[in-house]
Amino acid sequence: MTATAPGYVTISRRPLDLEDYIDILRRHAGWIIGPMFAGLVIAIVVAFSLPNVYESSAVMQITPSQISEALVQTTVNQQLAERVQQMQSNILSRTSLSNLIQDPRLNLYPEERTKEPMEDVVDAMRRDVKINIASEAATGKKGASVFTITFAYRRRKEAQMTVQALITRFIEESTNTQRTQQNTLKEFFGDELAMAKANLEKRNEDLTKFRKDNQGRLPEESNMNMAALSSLQAQVSNVSEQLNRLANDRVTLEAHLSYLKNQLSLTDLMAQDAPGTNSPTARQNEELQSLNKQIESGELRLEQLLQQYRPTYPDIRDLQSNLKVLKRQRDALQAKQEKELADAATAAKAKQPTKTTNFQVASSQTSIQGDIDRTNALLQNNESDRKHRLEEQDRLTKEIESYRSRLAATSVLEAQYMDLQRDYQSAAEKYERLQHQQDLTAQNAELVSRKATEFLDVLDPPTNPQKPSKPQRGFIVGAGLAVSFIVGLALAGVQEAKDTSLKNLKDVRAYTNLPVLSSIPLLENTLLVKRKRRIMYLAWSAAVIIGLLAIAAALFYYSTVIANT
Repeated sequence: MTATAPGYVTISRRPLDLEDYIDILRRHAGWIIGPMFAGLVIAIVVAFSLPNVYESSAVMQITPSQISEALVQTTVNQQLAERVQQMQSNILSRTSLSNLIQDPRLNLYPEERTKEPMEDVVDAMRRDVKINIASEAATGKKGASVFTITFAYRRRKEAQMTVQALITRFIEESTNTQRTQQNTLKEFFGDELAMAKANLEKRNEDLTKFRKDNQGRLPEESNMNMAALSSLQAQVSNVSEQLNRLANDRVTLEAHLSYLKNQLSLTDLMAQDAPGTNSPTARQNEELQSLNKQIESGELRLEQLLQQYRPTYPDIRDLQSNLKVLKRQRDALQAKQEKELADAATAAKAKQPTKTTNFQVASSQTSIQGDIDRTNALLQNNESDRKHRLEEQDRLTKEIESYRSRLAATSVLEAQYMDLQRDYQSAAEKYERLQHQQDLTAQNAELVSRKATEFLDVLDPPTNPQKPSKPQRGFIVGAGLAVSFIVGLALAGVQEAKDTSLKNLKDVRAYTNLPVLSSIPLLENTLLVKRKRRIMYLAWSAAVIIGLLAIAAALFYYSTVIANT
């Protein structure tokens, strides 16, 4: 420290010891006690003039779902703990808090509403409301979390009722949010399901119409068509074989009929000639009948062998050779008989034979005529059967062409049919998926109504505070006294720094470097000293009285107004 006086050289002050500090406190006690007393009075007045603030709090728990997602899959994409943040924003919104403030049962901040706009009052309430969400790690409960709702207000009853109102808002907001989500999902899936059903019905109609319009030409019927075509081709082959057999039978019948007619002509000639069993004509007839029987038997045998073996089979070739020889013999014998008949007919015209009756010949003629009639009937049946087989062959041919056209059209219709089937399958899968989702939404709505999903529950009800949380009057008084003491020390230090006079013998010895023999006390005017003391006593008395009155007024205000809230 340095001491400076006008016209003098600046010198450094000596170091201060404990006695010096005590002297400084004694000399400037007024500068320390005065600010301390003023700070104490101000701190007490402020502490006991501030209104009590009561803090009511409640704890809410997020109860996890009672049903495992493995049984019923949830339709909500957010956990309730995540939705609490959104609910908090909605509940602390300007509209929601404004409704709470103006609620007649609560009637919050009445003085502020008369002096300030509603926006400022809402901001003040938002600062007084605190919502703290604890995580699973903090609670120690797996799948569950809690959050605390706290509201600070100057009246304990309104603080408790406000916290209860906030709890009710949270529960209603959670329920309404879940109900709104389920209703939205229900309406959405209902509309989507109706559209999917209409689309499925349209695809089904298109597919049904296509199947109806292309009956028998569908790709799924190609195997059946090919099987039917193979069956028809086999039937045509069978009919062709039957026609060939009928043709062979017709040739045989016609040959037999010609033979019978020749026999009938011979019997007529025999009736004119002298009959004899050993006549050449009779013997030729017997040979011809024997040849015909052999030929018929050989042809029947050949037909049987052809059905069992190939035409190159040795027995078949031998039989065919024998039949050719027999047929040549028969043809030669028939030609010979025809020549003889022609000669006999010429001779018969040249002479008029006497009519004789031969009963044996007549009987033979009747038998031959019967055979001719039966052969003609067989020929008619053969012709009728042939016509029927031809008609059947034409019908089968037309059916074969129809199946071939179906198979040809199948390759053209296959792509279109596959597209229709794919569209129908896609529409059916979408309908089934939406039906499952609608059922899942209905299950979740039922679980919400039964509170089987996540829901908010009150773990601790709102507290009824008995002691105010603010202001902390002891802390305010202590802080005011400490601050005023520091201010007093600072003022005393400033006064000491401004005073450059020598205070005691230590200063004289230190700054003059002279020995001190004795000290003479400062003599002042007694009247002046008394006057100063009276003024000081009056000032201190007035200050103390004013301070005590201020303290008493603050305590009276606290006891009559603040303590009764």
